[in-house]
Amino acid sequence: MTQYILSLDQGTTSSRAILFNHAGDIINTVQQEFTQIFPQPGWVEHDPVEIWISQLKVAKDVVATTLQPGESIAAIGITNQRETTIVWDKSNGNPIYNAIVWQDRRTADFCDSLKAQKKDAIIKDKTGLVLDAYFSATKIKWILDNVVGAREKAQKGELAFGTVDTWLLWNLTDGEIHATDVSNASRTMLLNIHSRKWDEELLEIFDIPASILPQVVSSSELYGNTSKIIANTSIPVAGIAGDQQAALFGQQCIHPGMVKNTYGTGCFMLMNTGEKPVVSNNNLLTTIAWEINGKTEYALEGSVFIGGAVIQWLRDGLNIIEKSVDVEKLAQKVQDSDGVYIVPAFAGLGAPYWDQHARGTIVGLTRGINTAHIARAALDSIAYQTSDVLKAMEADAQIPILELRVDGGATVNDLLMQFQSDILNVKVVRPKIIETTALGAAYLAGLAVGFWKSADEISNYWQQEKLFTSQMEDTTRTELMKGWQRAVKAAIAWSKND
Repeated sequence: MTQYILSLDQGTTSSRAILFNHAGDIINTVQQEFTQIFPQPGWVEHDPVEIWISQLKVAKDVVATTLQPGESIAAIGITNQRETTIVWDKSNGNPIYNAIVWQDRRTADFCDSLKAQKKDAIIKDKTGLVLDAYFSATKIKWILDNVVGAREKAQKGELAFGTVDTWLLWNLTDGEIHATDVSNASRTMLLNIHSRKWDEELLEIFDIPASILPQVVSSSELYGNTSKIIANTSIPVAGIAGDQQAALFGQQCIHPGMVKNTYGTGCFMLMNTGEKPVVSNNNLLTTIAWEINGKTEYALEGSVFIGGAVIQWLRDGLNIIEKSVDVEKLAQKVQDSDGVYIVPAFAGLGAPYWDQHARGTIVGLTRGINTAHIARAALDSIAYQTSDVLKAMEADAQIPILELRVDGGATVNDLLMQFQSDILNVKVVRPKIIETTALGAAYLAGLAVGFWKSADEISNYWQQEKLFTSQMEDTTRTELMKGWQRAVKAAIAWSKND
């Protein structure tokens, strides 16, 4: 019987289902965008029910349109937008509020108050995270404090919290399994990454009752089986990892020092640091990469909040392109951005700045600037932000990074990938399969059920599709980076009320 792995890739703007065969090739994929909700400036929400319905629909569609008689799904792997926070009623599975998305900044002032109380050092020591509204803990507290009756129900043990992986697992198993894997748990700001357990002191700081938390499990094991909602049989759910950790595994960065960058809604660079967490001195995050067969591996991470989302803004906000893929053609109409810099701090600045109050700016405008220059500057901004993270990562790891493995939707843009190599002065390697987030989740699920025997077997399937090498003069690179750093200072200065 021919078998496949079904990967559920629940992202910030769309839900996807991808079928992989034993060679790690994509057999079929179905995708559906869902609604982005912006109730106030700086607030970002999703409808949890719409997330679930869209994810279920694409899963059913990909199975129905692909599987022939005698073929089956060996296991399901889940990968997801991280930190996004959902709280629901255990009795009926109904969310008590919209999902508060990782990009949401409503709890920034509360984070500032905790910093004033000197809580940030304790939090970083235990979680590896920078105190920021980005993570789940302050979002949970906001829901409990602002939804009528929520805190009382939570105290009675009637509510459940979950990041998106937990929400999907709960629904896939008809409410039987309330669990999250270590990679997602490490992004909540409630998990002690050294003990890999929920931390009582952190729960006290954020005023969150332990009864709402899911069980913490490994990234590759049999969690449970679906009810018969995707196919006419139940299917094992056997792999879970947050999207960036899944991409690290999908890129087969399984040895310390290997680095990948994912170009999605945001950009996320991770370096495998092995079985010991590396403390960052340059505002990067220390996070759990995965746990497989009782072995936990860690990663350094730099997060850029607005990566590919700046291209969506050109499309939906400025209407200067019809489709996201049109940006490369428009940007190629000019030699460069002609001195224009876009700092897309629409949701504040992530690593290595961590300024929650910064806002987006465009600098360097002259009368001769047109939409092509704006498109070019938008693409360049993705590469510049990535460069900031890579330099911080080199400093923390104390080793030069010579190769960057890239994945995610924006990597199909050769202009961006070449500029990325130019501005970093490192090799940029695009794999044959750029859907490495979904692939990583598939690998984790497949390993748990014996579909693949070992990580070594999986490594044989990774293939390079294109290599980009720097073609830029050092003096040009230096001047461009100086301009970028000035632009970032301008974005930060604008947010000050002095």
